Amino acid sequence: MAEQHRILILRGVLDFAAGIGLRPELANLVVADDLADAITRLRNESFSLLIAHPAQLDLPHCFDRIQRDEHILAVLGKGVALLDATARVVWANPGLESLCRTAPTGRLLTESLVPEDRNDLLTNIQRAIQTGEPFQCRLESPAHVFLELSIVPLDGTPDIAEPTAVLLCRDVTHDELRRQKLEALHQAGRELAPFDPQHLAEMNVQERVELLKHNLRRIIHDLLCYDVIEIRKLDPKTGELHLLLEEGMNPEAAQRVLYARLQDNGVTGYVASTGRSYLCPDTTTDPLYIEGVAGARSSMTVPLLYNEEVVGTFNVESPRPNAFGPEDLQFAEIFCRDVAQALRTLQLLDAQQNCTVIQSIEAINREVALPADELLALAGSLLVQFKGNPSTDPAWIASLQRIITNARLIKKSIQKVGDEIATLHTPPTVNGLQTELLKGARILVIDNEERIRRSAHSILEKFGCQVETAATAMEGIALADTGEYDAIISDIRLPDLGGYETYRRLKQAQPKSRLILMSGFGYDSGHAIVKARMDGLRSVIYKPFRVEQLLTALLSPLPTAAPVNDPPAATSESNGKAPPLPEFCLSPED
Repeated sequence: MAEQHRILILRGVLDFAAGIGLRPELANLVVADDLADAITRLRNESFSLLIAHPAQLDLPHCFDRIQRDEHILAVLGKGVALLDATARVVWANPGLESLCRTAPTGRLLTESLVPEDRNDLLTNIQRAIQTGEPFQCRLESPAHVFLELSIVPLDGTPDIAEPTAVLLCRDVTHDELRRQKLEALHQAGRELAPFDPQHLAEMNVQERVELLKHNLRRIIHDLLCYDVIEIRKLDPKTGELHLLLEEGMNPEAAQRVLYARLQDNGVTGYVASTGRSYLCPDTTTDPLYIEGVAGARSSMTVPLLYNEEVVGTFNVESPRPNAFGPEDLQFAEIFCRDVAQALRTLQLLDAQQNCTVIQSIEAINREVALPADELLALAGSLLVQFKGNPSTDPAWIASLQRIITNARLIKKSIQKVGDEIATLHTPPTVNGLQTELLKGARILVIDNEERIRRSAHSILEKFGCQVETAATAMEGIALADTGEYDAIISDIRLPDLGGYETYRRLKQAQPKSRLILMSGFGYDSGHAIVKARMDGLRSVIYKPFRVEQLLTALLSPLPTAAPVNDPPAATSESNGKAPPLPEFCLSPED
């Protein structure tokens, strides 16, 4: 028997088919209701012949449309496939084939897209087809290509047994990598200044600068992948842009003095002045550009904004023209806001440019402190001696008083300059003690060990104290006779006078000052501490002591009432001195 040909015929020409002898027993006739039905059948079934009246369809236009639709599916940016109920690929366009490891047609979708056995993914796709619910997911291919899958089940149609779902597959690698980079930048931005206020208070300015530089270098190299960068910080008073960090810049460019001005200060000055980012696609034709590194052909400069105010600039250079685009600019602007926030968190916006000056002042103070103390002690001892001699020329006494006054003025001036420069300095926090109460307190330390006297300066001056020291009891008593102190700390084993006698004479000279006695390892052969306690002593510390113990002795209040013969200090705040220090008693166990 000859093979029957399948013939597709539009309903309107059935009579014509009968008239030319097309009978059902000679041909397999399939009737289409209209043009749309005919096109659908032509896509899904095989026919040898299509019969239609010219009035029913424009055949050239009809087949043109079919050809055009096939072309659109082929060049569509997305991968497209038809799936059966088991998620097997019935048909795929070239877009999907290019995203698969193997030819997808005739295989389960997951076999072509992912390398490992993904039964969970296959189950979810099959469930979506069976329930008629759309399904979306994102997966990573072996070549680190990220794909977004959308499964759209087809409505049940009697004429279509298969396929039962359409797959749309899109390469989202660029979007995914961009999202990951943004997340990494946000996380890195939070890590630029990761310490809490207490940790920051324990760091000096230079330590904070180095912390920020270390984190900046890591982020710039690892995430932004830039090799030539420059970060400058704006001085709001002068408009000068001080260099904070540079990598790969010419030495002369790094040392160049720049201001936040529209002209004659390069792209960096322009950006700092306007507060707007600037892309320089070609350095050879840009009138604003000033060379930062030899061979640079393009640059990107972004303002550091804190509360919408410019606090600095971030500049990147490349040897390639047009190296930076809108996406690079977006990443840089996000990163620069975190940099500006870190500058504020680390309290560097006003302090960093003064770091060298502050360190110099501290070094000067360290070298001047003890010689000035010796000068004070010598002048004080002579003054006490001459005052007791009726034959002493008053001019000598006046000269010694001027020496004492000027020596104290020199020390106070050095400390004042340092305090004025370090406007953002925060005294260290020590176990919740109110160390701010120590600012301006005048403290005398008497000990024959130079190490102890130097430590007194370095420790207490960090909290704003004005410290003077003496090496002997008589020098300390002389200083107590010539000045006023909020607290006096004295060792009980001095070379020239016993511990109790020293305490008694200091108390006589400074009745309103808090007196603290020190003893090495609790040793007190002369029972000075016992006698002094009976005479009103309330504060004792034992060497070697920790900083916390010293501060506690100066700040903690006495838990019981003060003795009648030693009333609390009553210093007026109107005389410019620090408020009176609270009383306290420290046991040897502390």
